[in-house]
Amino acid sequence: MKFRLFLAVTLLAGCATTGQQNLTDSEIAMIMRVSNIAEVREGEVARTKATSADVRDFATMMVTEHTSQNNKAEAELARADVASSDTMLSRQLDAESGEAADRLRPLSGAAFDRAYIGRQVDAHQSFLTMIDTKLTPTARKKAVKEQLTDLRKLIDKHLARAKQIQGSLPR
Repeated sequence: MKFRLFLAVTLLAGCATTGQQNLTDSEIAMIMRVSNIAEVREGEVARTKATSADVRDFATMMVTEHTSQNNKAEAELARADVASSDTMLSRQLDAESGEAADRLRPLSGAAFDRAYIGRQVDAHQSFLTMIDTKLTPTARKKAVKEQLTDLRKLIDKHLARAKQIQGSLPR
């Protein structure tokens, strides 16, 4: 899993070498959208499969808060006339989330709980890195910057909780 997340960060960093030195606001909007949808997708799997109450509650929080964040961002970006535009990175993030959900589905019990929370720690940390190193520095419109700030706060909160849960799960 860590390799795939590393790959996404590498793809993002590699934009400079592929001629895509700066992402547009529309591309950033799509990346934010895909990240929220990914959290909802994986959270839906975990809500039904988790055995730990903490993991199940975390998954429910992921679904609720990332759905809300996505709805708010889409409304604000629409008001600012920022449409979402697909990129290689947004497609990669979406594919990785789908693959992660597929890897989680056959697991059960404590193994599922550990794998899901591990994925959440890695994914949230990687996305914070993307926000800080590429998305925020290349955002132009105020609405995009504001939504990145809001999403960053949410992801930081989720990362702290995921790490806390990860530390409490049996090995």
